[in-house]
Amino acid sequence: MTTDDTDATSPDERAALSVEGVSIGDAFGERFFECRSDQQAREAIEARELPEAPWRYTDDTVMALGIAEVLREAGELDQEHLADVFAERYRREPRRGYGSNARRLLQRVAEGEDWSELSHEAFGGEGSFGNGAAMRVTPVGGYFADDLDDVVEAARQSAEITHAHPEGIAGAIAVAVAAAVAWRTRGVSARGVRHAIMDEVLERTPESSEVYDRLERADDLEHHLEPSEVADELGSGQRVTAMDTVPFVVWCAAHYVDDVEEAMWQTVSGLGDRDTTSAMVGGIVALRTGRDAIPDEWRDRREALDW
Repeated sequence: MTTDDTDATSPDERAALSVEGVSIGDAFGERFFECRSDQQAREAIEARELPEAPWRYTDDTVMALGIAEVLREAGELDQEHLADVFAERYRREPRRGYGSNARRLLQRVAEGEDWSELSHEAFGGEGSFGNGAAMRVTPVGGYFADDLDDVVEAARQSAEITHAHPEGIAGAIAVAVAAAVAWRTRGVSARGVRHAIMDEVLERTPESSEVYDRLERADDLEHHLEPSEVADELGSGQRVTAMDTVPFVVWCAAHYVDDVEEAMWQTVSGLGDRDTTSAMVGGIVALRTGRDAIPDEWRDRREALDW
């Protein structure tokens, strides 16, 4: 259920709350990549064996921190500022698990090149449709939650810096809207929130995208399915694309929106890109439940955030 610390908070505080959820999910999910095999990971998850500390977060959290930083300083999604912040945070900590395209792009931005040209030139001029724009975007949903049109536009702008492909942008929009709806529906029953998330995400995600098509499939899935079954149907980031990651994330967040701990265990059970799926779900669910719903032990195991 929701907690008192979600009441009457500012946009800055909402973005920070979402980053808290992102970082917990990111660091938690990342630890299951250290299992020797997927079977070992499944056994640890089924046993609910909490990974040993420390939980080190990845680029998912670093970039979400960057978004929250720019929103706090500028009061808007300033693309030039955000590109510079992304590049500076990459320069300071390049070993945070960045993908190869992100490394090349951010290094060149740090050297003074134009992010817009680089983003649109990627992958033969098509732009990236990876899940990297969606993985970091929940602070946008929190910050602009009062107006879903603003959420959509800011999500698009945040995505374009590294993921200019329409699918990468669609994935970011879907996750940001889910995060905003999780905040806006505090006090609504979990069942009502589930429907609200799926309805608003489908309403605002570009219909011309494969992300949208898979979200429709997610909405049609039986509610009693296990996340591993949903992952088999939709993907859970095995290909690290927006299309095979975001629909699974939205389904998990919608179905476990009232319980951070359960949402994390259920999401990671889908395996795939487990730090990124858990980061996105964490960022969405935290906006619904509040910081106090995150177990103290989990926060203690995660390394300190670089605000």
